[in-house]
Amino acid sequence: MKLKVLVVDDSAFMRLLLSDILSEDKELEVVGSAADGKEAVTQVMALKPDLVLLDMNMGEYDGLYAVEHIMKKHPVPILILSAVGNTDLEPIFDALRLGAVDYMNKPVRNNSKLRSMDMELIRKIKSAARAKPTIQLPQTKPVATVKLKPRKKRTYDIIVIGASTGGPTAIENVITAFPSNLDVPVLIGQHMPANFIQPFVDRLNKLSPLDVKMGVRGMVPRPGSIIIAPGDRNMVVTCDKSGHLTIDFSDEVFREYNNPSINALMLSVADSYGSKALGAILTGMGKDGVKGLSAIKAKGGHTVAQDKATSVIYGMPKVAYDSGAVSDVLSIKEIGSFLVSKL
Repeated sequence: MKLKVLVVDDSAFMRLLLSDILSEDKELEVVGSAADGKEAVTQVMALKPDLVLLDMNMGEYDGLYAVEHIMKKHPVPILILSAVGNTDLEPIFDALRLGAVDYMNKPVRNNSKLRSMDMELIRKIKSAARAKPTIQLPQTKPVATVKLKPRKKRTYDIIVIGASTGGPTAIENVITAFPSNLDVPVLIGQHMPANFIQPFVDRLNKLSPLDVKMGVRGMVPRPGSIIIAPGDRNMVVTCDKSGHLTIDFSDEVFREYNNPSINALMLSVADSYGSKALGAILTGMGKDGVKGLSAIKAKGGHTVAQDKATSVIYGMPKVAYDSGAVSDVLSIKEIGSFLVSKL
């Protein structure tokens, strides 16, 4: 059975182009189109598509209007395809919080360049169509958290987190549960286009009292810092000539995923921190992170996976659990506070 796709864009040329591109795949069927968010809601109710391919900038009834009202009336996986992400990512992140599943940048000027991205677009559509759209209310300010009580000795020295599809919202939920005096570093690998990483870092900085940065070579993972892997390299932890643990990048190619590879990050954490590592794998498709999480558990560290009910795509967490790499399975609302409680 073909996947039914609704194309939503205010440009008639773009709607025709996208319909033409998608129609070339035998597994996809474009069942309709809409020129703005209001028409999109009407078409979703009438056509019951398996996925909505949605632009963001469409006048008064824009993409955010469409996401909010589709999720209220007839929840369906929504893939954002918009040029707005090239200049302002806040609307994209807001759409994800409202229930959109994934996102992809549209070329800014020459829309015909979509032809060169057709395979990636089709892959994204097929992946997103398997997702479970989830509405989560946005955090508008840093969450007030209980501070850690003084203790003589830590059980764990680092937290490492990996996520893919649905990850930005999931990561926000986790780190906003961390106290302002968190006394271990946090490393995060999120599958995300390279140009999304810095705006994501900026957004997390607004939501968390902790210091959120993008990883650079030589950076020291310090207590209370959150380091996000860049989107164009595989970030790792390594020991420098002075014996200090620092951020570095690996040229090794990982079959599951690269740039950033969650396996690369978690395997390096397992090697560097051993039994002192806490690892968490969140929502996402595929198997990335499973080897790394397994290594952390094998070294005596503690591992957590997001549950099926709160995962947008229960792929990476399921594979990790099925492989025996997971110590605990928790909802996304529980993971942040649980990780802190283990310290």
